[in-house]
Amino acid sequence: MIIMKFGGTSVGNAERIRNTAEIVKSNAKKHPVVVVSAVAKMTDALIRLANECSEGKGAATLEYIKKTHYGIIGQLELSNALLERDMDELENLASKSKNKRLNSRVLDCFQSFGERMSSKIVAAQLNKIGVKSQAFDSWDLGFLTDSEFGNAEPLEASHARIKNSIRKLDAVPVITGFIGKTENGEITTLGRGGSDYTAAIIGAAVDADEIQIWTDVDGIMSTDPKIVGNAIALDNVSFAEASELAYFGAKVLHPKTILPAMDKDIPVRVLNSFNPKNKGTTILKKAGKNHRAVKAIACKKNVTRINVDSKRMLGAYGFLARLFDVFAEHKRSVDVVSTSEVSVSLTIDGNGDLEPILGELRDIANIDIAKNKAIICVVGESMRRTPGIAGLTFSTLGKSGINVEMISQGASQINITFIVDGKDAEKAVKVLHKEYFG
Repeated sequence: MIIMKFGGTSVGNAERIRNTAEIVKSNAKKHPVVVVSAVAKMTDALIRLANECSEGKGAATLEYIKKTHYGIIGQLELSNALLERDMDELENLASKSKNKRLNSRVLDCFQSFGERMSSKIVAAQLNKIGVKSQAFDSWDLGFLTDSEFGNAEPLEASHARIKNSIRKLDAVPVITGFIGKTENGEITTLGRGGSDYTAAIIGAAVDADEIQIWTDVDGIMSTDPKIVGNAIALDNVSFAEASELAYFGAKVLHPKTILPAMDKDIPVRVLNSFNPKNKGTTILKKAGKNHRAVKAIACKKNVTRINVDSKRMLGAYGFLARLFDVFAEHKRSVDVVSTSEVSVSLTIDGNGDLEPILGELRDIANIDIAKNKAIICVVGESMRRTPGIAGLTFSTLGKSGINVEMISQGASQINITFIVDGKDAEKAVKVLHKEYFG
């Protein structure tokens, strides 16, 4: 059994859905389980609709959502009845939300319609070309989550339920990614990009032979091809390398995607639905040997650096625990950390309002913040056995006039992570890629 997850661009219009259905059909002998995202740009439209409804508007956006989906159905020569119930429910939600304050619970409900509708369209197209198929909302197969709306986590009990449900099916299931339900029946989302996570959770639950992530690039690249035009596709990466790349900005994978696969040692393949004959990139527990010490370079922009300075840290115990408790209480994750005897430098994602956090930090230390920074992460399993990588990295940046503000190296010794000013981020990626990949 294989899991085949198709992203928004792979189901973005009628032509893409036809192509996706053919890819699934060509893998029919492998007993595919299909997971789909919403039609491209549809989640953004649903978020916009939710916000507009809270202001008493939304008619134009609702019409755009209808026109897009019914347009795809028409081009595929399917029946409009396929989505009538979902469209009626979305209209009803929009009506009830008019001039009411929007919260995360209601927003998750709005967002869920993208996957709920795309899954029905893909299943119908599969049936049309002779592949017996059935669309499922993930919760119908036992995918239950906690009530952390906007960033939910699956409940442990989901695994057995998903496994038992899928084993009973005699058709190819097309399952909604990104969404789940609480035990109380409230719709949740797993965070943006969460369809990858859905696929990995289902793959782990059914002990899949392989989890395939179908996207619009030829696998995991040596860096962002939008920054470096000659970035190369990697044949394979290790779970550890993929984790670092996903967390620090590689957009092919959702950061949490590979964790369930890692636990079960299930290979993950990143493939291109626009170029299905390409072998893509395989993520394995241990990747094969690579002649390059550096495997890839990731970049994460819009980062805020916070310097915490206090002489009370000197020789004291419990200070760091107190410091990080502040971030935990405000549910903000810390990306990169660097420490000395009397100071800590750390980064958090985004440039939004930090005053609640900073107010508490100022009670225990002197604080200095800088917004619009970027994290650059140089990754490679072979780096730990190759002397001089750090020296070459920073001398290359120095020659290009790029100032490094903070440095951190993970305990795994497979990455060097550092902070630069946001305006220097792309330049840093380009000069390092040229140094390591030519």
